[in-house]
Amino acid sequence: MSPETTTSLDQATTTAVATTSTVPAPPSVTMAFSGDILIHSQLWTQARKNSGGTGYDFSPMFARIKPLLDSVDLAVCHLEVPIAPPGQEPSTFPYYGAPRELIGAIAGAGYDRCSTASNHTLDQGRIGIDTTLKEFDAAGITQTGMARTPEEIEPKILKINGVNVSHLSYTWGFNGISLPGREPWRSAVIDPARIIADATKARSLGAQMVVVSMHWGQETVTNVTGYQLKAAKAITASGLVDLIVGHHAHVLQKIEKINGVWTVFGLGNVLSNMPTREAFPPNSQDGMIATVKLSLAPDGKVVVDKPRVHPTWVDKNNGKVIRLVIPDLLDDTVSKFVKSQLRISLARTKEVVGKFVVAD
Repeated sequence: MSPETTTSLDQATTTAVATTSTVPAPPSVTMAFSGDILIHSQLWTQARKNSGGTGYDFSPMFARIKPLLDSVDLAVCHLEVPIAPPGQEPSTFPYYGAPRELIGAIAGAGYDRCSTASNHTLDQGRIGIDTTLKEFDAAGITQTGMARTPEEIEPKILKINGVNVSHLSYTWGFNGISLPGREPWRSAVIDPARIIADATKARSLGAQMVVVSMHWGQETVTNVTGYQLKAAKAITASGLVDLIVGHHAHVLQKIEKINGVWTVFGLGNVLSNMPTREAFPPNSQDGMIATVKLSLAPDGKVVVDKPRVHPTWVDKNNGKVIRLVIPDLLDDTVSKFVKSQLRISLARTKEVVGKFVVAD
């Protein structure tokens, strides 16, 4: 090969590399989703202790997951319970009403948004919804699933990294409580036809990515129900939804693609104090924060990376804190006993979603 040919090839290679290196990465959004925040009396009792007896401080419970939530573009919680109306004491099962300070702690933990449609949405009636959304406004974070007006329940657009994202929230029902006859828009019930219509409206508003939160499944049951699967198939078949995340079962459920769409069927609980010696199994204290990267291809299609599971566990004996299982197993300040419980929790989690768990 002549020197001239070599020089020519070198120049071509350099030009190709330069051209490749200047191609911008597709716009993307990283998201994190966690399961039910279900505030039992033991939790607000601990929060009162944290505050020194005045008000309620839930912040220490979330402190260990804050770095992970801060690392993504959009961190989404599921708040299963409304806030207690002004002048009313907190309440627990069967009609929950959490202290108002909870919302500030959720925002302080790094959450940007919450889904709020659940079977407990109507526990405090219309005033409970109004109170809850007032606290969201005060904390400076958004929600979907509750509404003070008909317009508020409609799909909205979030602008994240230059990408238009719509996040929707639905529940299987309200524990036998009916939506107000004149205000059926106060929350949203799972109905594939409605969800597809809402996703269609979101797209018409300019949404480039649509994510749906589903409060569904059977409590304490890890297996996905026929109802969940049927709804997931109907929704994903529309081609309008890019990701589904679920909660309500209070235990972890599987992750799989339905019609090519990643579906996280059950995130478990992220914060609760369920009576594990009575009606609920020990795995009701297991949870996961699922992180997902969604990228927008040049042709407008959304590419969703495989979800990554960060296992969590509620330490009921040490301040009711949410522990990130894998980092805490590597933390020298965590006691041997707690680590033994974390290993048990991790084993349970891997039985359900093992191939999605981040490397330990």
